[in-house]
Amino acid sequence: MRVKYLYQQLASHVSVIVIAFLILSLLFAHFMKNFVYENKIDELTSYGQNILKDLERNRGSSQQILSEYGRVLAGRDIQYSLFDQSSTIIYSIGRTPIVELKDEEWSKIKQGYTVVVKQDYKRLEEGVTFVLLPYIHNHQFVGGILLASPIKGSRQVISQITEYLLYTVFIAAVVAFMLSWILSAFHVKRIKRLREATSLVAGGDYSVRIPSSDFDEIGELSRDFNKMVEKLNISMEEIESLENRRRQFMTDVSHELRTPLTTISGVIEGIRNDMIPESEKEKGMLLASNETKRLIRLVNENLDYEKIRSNQIKLYKQDIQLKEMLEIIKDQLDVLAEEKYNKIVVEVEEDAVVHADYDRLTQILINITKNSIQFTENGLIILRGRMETDKTIIEIEDNGIGIDPEEIEKIWRRFYKAMLSRTTNPYGEFGLGLSIVKQLVNMHNGEIEVSSEKGKGTKFILKIPLK
Repeated sequence: MRVKYLYQQLASHVSVIVIAFLILSLLFAHFMKNFVYENKIDELTSYGQNILKDLERNRGSSQQILSEYGRVLAGRDIQYSLFDQSSTIIYSIGRTPIVELKDEEWSKIKQGYTVVVKQDYKRLEEGVTFVLLPYIHNHQFVGGILLASPIKGSRQVISQITEYLLYTVFIAAVVAFMLSWILSAFHVKRIKRLREATSLVAGGDYSVRIPSSDFDEIGELSRDFNKMVEKLNISMEEIESLENRRRQFMTDVSHELRTPLTTISGVIEGIRNDMIPESEKEKGMLLASNETKRLIRLVNENLDYEKIRSNQIKLYKQDIQLKEMLEIIKDQLDVLAEEKYNKIVVEVEEDAVVHADYDRLTQILINITKNSIQFTENGLIILRGRMETDKTIIEIEDNGIGIDPEEIEKIWRRFYKAMLSRTTNPYGEFGLGLSIVKQLVNMHNGEIEVSSEKGKGTKFILKIPLK
């Protein structure tokens, strides 16, 4: 059976409060009942002791004393009897006898004990509270005094108290119900809002947000829910962006692979069918060879990235003379730079050393330098190197077209290409170049930073820790 959370809250709150009030009421009624009877017993005991003391002090006028006390006690609806050592009544106010004493009660009083009975309904027509006190003269038991009072007055007081308690319990139950309803409805509304927001998220809406606070656990849950949705939103944007780049990548792959394969196929068919003149065959074979190498390079670039990403390659670090390495990079790329009328300059400390894997560091520097060449025309590319206390700093700076600020964080993503050109993009054939660079720098426990200003150039800063 399905029970709404609102009713569960109401039942729990009201039940707890009502049960608590009932227990308190029962305890309070019991306490008041004992309190009323104890007061009555104390009153009777006090009157009895005073009568006995006055009789002891004024033995010659005992009749007068008993009469005076009789008038006072009659006004308080209290009867008393005085009896001798053989339990014979020698003086009585009210019924004679008031109550019949039991053997054990008479035995106790003869021993000097006071007998107290809070409620007795059997020995008289109505219930009474009575006290039996011994009368001791010269350390001898000479009799006793019995004082009794109907309990109807005490019962009326107790009944009135109980009635008030019942009213209090009823009022408390009503107030508890109203407060429980308000609080439960408030919490149910917040939980319902969470449920509705969850349904929206399940339906693909990651823009939903709900009010949160630190007031209670539901508020904290709402805050955590908002954080979760925000992260889901970011993740979905990343997934969508990755999917878009994957589609672009597949388009690029198709184009990049189709062109060299078409060229190679055309050269082979031309040679086989003698469609290419003898004088052009060498040129055709060279073209096919170049396109074949380009295909290998494209495939290797993707395989290289996957190996790096899955930690399938090992680094063989050594101390490398930084000046020598940067000069080699310059020599390798001078021809490429000259095609765009660029100049490569090396500025490095004479004794600068970098602790890295030679092949992978070369791969890093070539990728970044090619990037600078691609974005620069009629400009300057500077390769700098220096050593600090615990690391080697390598800077590659150009004065080319620069990168938009919003593009800087994206250039490390796989398949990302800042320009739509398929064959002349600066990030590798498929937009993997800088992604590979980032992975390789991380494998060296190093850091790479990029600063760029649109129209004024870009600077890459590598920080490789020393051994």
